[in-house]
Amino acid sequence: MIDLTWAIDPVYIATIFFFIVGLQRMSHPLTARSGIVWAGAAMLIATFVTFLTPNLTNFALMAIAIVIGGGFGYIAAKRVAMTDMPQMIALYNGMGGGAAAGISAVALLGTTNAATASLAVVGGLIGAISFAGSVIAFLKLQGLMRPRPITFTGQQFVNMAFLTLAIISGVLVVLQPSWIPLTVSIYLPLFFILSLGFGFLMTLPIGGADMPVVISMYNAFTGLAVALDGFSFATPNYAMVIAGIIVGAAGSLLTLNMARAMNRSISNVFFGAFGATEEKGIEIQGSMKSIDADDVAVMLAYANKVIIAPGYGMAVAQAQQKVKELTDLLESKGILVKFAIHPVAGRMPGHMNVLLAEAGVDYGHLFDRDEINPEFPSTDVVLVIGANDVVNPAAHRQGSPLFGMPILDVEQAINVIVLKRGQGKGFAGIENDLFYRDNTRMLYGDAQESAGKLVQALKKL
Repeated sequence: MIDLTWAIDPVYIATIFFFIVGLQRMSHPLTARSGIVWAGAAMLIATFVTFLTPNLTNFALMAIAIVIGGGFGYIAAKRVAMTDMPQMIALYNGMGGGAAAGISAVALLGTTNAATASLAVVGGLIGAISFAGSVIAFLKLQGLMRPRPITFTGQQFVNMAFLTLAIISGVLVVLQPSWIPLTVSIYLPLFFILSLGFGFLMTLPIGGADMPVVISMYNAFTGLAVALDGFSFATPNYAMVIAGIIVGAAGSLLTLNMARAMNRSISNVFFGAFGATEEKGIEIQGSMKSIDADDVAVMLAYANKVIIAPGYGMAVAQAQQKVKELTDLLESKGILVKFAIHPVAGRMPGHMNVLLAEAGVDYGHLFDRDEINPEFPSTDVVLVIGANDVVNPAAHRQGSPLFGMPILDVEQAINVIVLKRGQGKGFAGIENDLFYRDNTRMLYGDAQESAGKLVQALKKL
C-alpha cells in the first residue's frame, strides 16, 4: 500500500491558503458566495486528507458521522428561511464549540503530558462555554426563551463560583494528584459540567439587543478552542491550529466592531445585563400619530430622496421582497432611494445586508451609518421598517441606558414614517423617542403587508 502520510502537512498548508482566500472573499457581499465555496472546498480536502493519518481507526464511524452531519446540514440549509439564519448560525456555532470540547475530552483521556493536557483543558473550557452560550442565544432568538435579560440576586457571584470551580477541576484533571482519593474520571465530567453551567449562566443576563455581539464572540471562542485542541495532540494538527486562529481572529475583530457600533465594551455586554431596566422618571413629550398607506404614498411620490432604514421587524415579516418592489417603483419615478444599514440592525452581523441581497437589492444602494447620517437632514422621507433601538434618539440623552450608542439619525429627516406592528418597545426595552416626534408618523401593521399597500397606492397615483 502506498504511504501518503508525507502529503498530510503540505495539503493542510494548502487548505489554509484556501481558507484565507475564502474568508477574504466573504468580506464583500458580491464575492461572499464564491468565498463560501473556497472555504467549503478547503474543508472537504482537509477532511479527506485526515483519513491518511497513521494509526487512525474507526473509519466507518467517522464516515457515518460525516454522512449524517452533512445530510442534516444540507437539509437545514435548504429549508431554513433567511429570517431564521441568526438562530441557525448560533446553533451551528454552538455545535463547533461542542465538537471542540469533545476533542478536548478525548485528548485528556489519552494523554499524560501536562503541557498538552493544559492546552486541552483550556480548549475544553472555551469550547464548552461557547456551546452552552450559543444554545441560550439560539433559544432566545427562536423565541423559545424570554429574549430580555434573565437576572437574579447574586448572579455575578454564582457565575464566578462556577468559573472558579471549573478552573480548579481542570487543574486537577491535568495534575491528577495521587493525594486526592478520586480518579480523573470524576474530575473530567465535573470540569465539563461546570464549564457548561458557566456558559449558560453567562448568557442568560444578555438581552436580545446584544445578540449580534454574542454570536460574534462565541464564534471567536469556537475558533480559539479549535486552535488549542490542535496543539493538544501528540503530533500537533496544524490545519486545526491555523484554521482556529483565523476564525478566532476574525470573530474577535467582528465582535470589537459590533461593540464599537454600540459604543459599549465587551465586558459591559457580557456582564452588564443591558436592557434589564428602563430609565425612570423620564416622560416623553408628544404622542404617536398614525397615518394610512395612501397618505404615505402621496408623500413618497412627491419626494426627491427617500432613505429606508430596515431592522429585525422587516426580517420577521419577510418584507424584503416587497421593499425591493417599492424601491424599484420609486426609482422608476426618478426618486433617489438609499438604504441606511446599522451594523447591529437584526440579530447577527450583516443580517440586513443578507436579506436585502436575497431580495435583489443592489449592494450600491446600501450605506453604513457613518456614510448615511450626514444625508438625513436633506432627506424628504425616511421609511423605518421594523427598526427600533438603532434609530432611538434616546441614545443622545444622558441617563438613558442607550446613551452613547451610535444610531441612525433618522429624526433629522423632513418626514419619518415608521412601519410597525404596534407600539411596543425594542429588544433593549427602552421607549423610543422617535415615535413621538412631530415629524414622525406611524404606519401600523405587518411590514410586508404595509409595504405591499404602499406599492399598490403608488401605482394608482
